Amino acid sequence: MSSIWTPSGEHPTDPASGPGPGDEEQLSPEQIAQVEAEMMRARAELGSVPVADIVANHAVGLWQLAVLHLTPDPLPDGTPVAPRLDEAGLAIDAFAALVDGLGARLAPNDEALRDALAQLRLAFVQVSTGVGE
Repeated sequence: MSSIWTPSGEHPTDPASGPGPGDEEQLSPEQIAQVEAEMMRARAELGSVPVADIVANHAVGLWQLAVLHLTPDPLPDGTPVAPRLDEAGLAIDAFAALVDGLGARLAPNDEALRDALAQLRLAFVQVSTGVGE
């Protein structure tokens, strides 16, 4: 029986659930040509976007990750969950590495990203010291 690994451990797979990795169905030459054309179109589209915009988008993802760990959702029964400061701190440091390290190279997004970083650092200090409780 095959299984799939996740951070929470190995999980058996159900062969009746359909094809899995390594069980690819055979594509017709027309389907292969269609998939290749779609991949070329996607590569061209991605290549037309300024790299600074893509990096800024990834930086925003790190900002969102930090916020998620600073303000976790309560448990289903409504019990509050403590902020995960170590996790938030790592996301903030990664965000800062991009924003501070690349600086004006992230223009036109650099100023907004610097402001977001400053606000995020302030929120981290407030949450970690219990301000607002």
